Amino acid sequence: MEWERIVCANVLRLREARGLTQEQLAVDAGLDVTYLREIEKGEANPTVKKIAGLAEALGVLPADLFEIPK
Repeated sequence: MEWERIVCANVLRLREARGLTQEQLAVDAGLDVTYLREIEKGEANPTVKKIAGLAEALGVLPADLFEIPK
């Protein structure tokens, strides 16, 4: 399973569903926008702490970022 791709797809999907820009989500999650872009492209391997920050900023549980698309 390619977890980086699953996480990146979920972050992107949830961000867009909430009408957030990458800049807004990065600020809310305490991340550099460049790093968020890398996460959304599947090029970064975020730590548990960063995943938790993203989940909180998106209003979901961290486990939701690992949900396999149907």
